[in-house]
Amino acid sequence: MKDLFSIEDLGRRIMVLGLTNSGKSTLAVALGEKLGIPVIHLDQLRHRPNTDWEPRSDAEFAELHKAVIQGEEWVIDGSYSMVIHERLDRASGIIVLSDSLAIRYRRYFVRTLLQKHRAGGLEGGRDSIKWEMIQWLWKTRHSIGKYQKVAAESGLPYLFIQDQTKLQALYAAWSLTRTPV
Repeated sequence: MKDLFSIEDLGRRIMVLGLTNSGKSTLAVALGEKLGIPVIHLDQLRHRPNTDWEPRSDAEFAELHKAVIQGEEWVIDGSYSMVIHERLDRASGIIVLSDSLAIRYRRYFVRTLLQKHRAGGLEGGRDSIKWEMIQWLWKTRHSIGKYQKVAAESGLPYLFIQDQTKLQALYAAWSLTRTPV
């Protein structure tokens, strides 16, 4: 689906996919608040709280993911290819976010250095600039196509939001609020 449609068309189990630092967590919170449904941030399942993004084992992450997707209603932000197909089997709609590499780098530095409490952040708020993340943003700069393909082939209603202008239009059209966390 290329044109904007009603928020209700996405159903009550919404996947928010996209590139790192494209605004997935903030949008997920806005959707969850608007629809009155739980929001799950996959980064919080993948990484241990009160750490500087120390990952859980793949098996532990997969079990946590399996448990949350069994819920009747949810907005889940994060892509994580290793578990995406299980989530697709339960999802009712998908939003795919992208933005320019420059904007995503800016978001990374601002959120890491200035936002100790933010949507999708780890409990404990410990964070630092990591060379691995800087490299990851560069490495994945052209990978949005795989998420667009997943959405298009899913048979579910979906939206592609490619930049801030389109994202702001979505917030306005659906009367969503960006809530500081």
